[in-house]
Amino acid sequence: MDLLETGAPAPTFRLMSDSGSSVSLGDLRGRWVVLYFYPRDNTPGCTRQAKDFGDALATLEDLGAAVIGVSKDGRESHCAFRDKFKIRFPLLSDVDLETHRAYGVWGTKVLYGRKMQGTIRSTFLISPTGRIASVWRGVRVNGHAEAVVDALRAHREQAPKKKRS
Repeated sequence: MDLLETGAPAPTFRLMSDSGSSVSLGDLRGRWVVLYFYPRDNTPGCTRQAKDFGDALATLEDLGAAVIGVSKDGRESHCAFRDKFKIRFPLLSDVDLETHRAYGVWGTKVLYGRKMQGTIRSTFLISPTGRIASVWRGVRVNGHAEAVVDALRAHREQAPKKKRS
């Protein structure tokens, strides 16, 4: 499995969202994208992560970013998760794991001392040009949303300023 590194083109995808419409990376071209992969709806860590990104959503949007969560759960599960926790950003279903594999987030992990195949909790900050700006793998939920906000601010400060005519 090749791991994506900063500067690499972000793999394209088109996935079904909780709203019933499809979402593609191309639809978001020109915006920053926080694309995070999580193991399962309605689990404690995944719930906390979604809530943390929800709490940071206004700041991320003010910085020009869209937030998208991806798991292998289906649309029905995403809808129940969204409604139960009032999640205000798209949750995408990758039931065939194609996008997980493209981003290198499906693989062997250790849970309670046992090796198993599953989603490796990961986040990708994708630039408006469609390149990977930052990568977090094996994410620990506490403080992660804030780290993403900080990284986005840093990238925006480094970006060349557009000249006014």
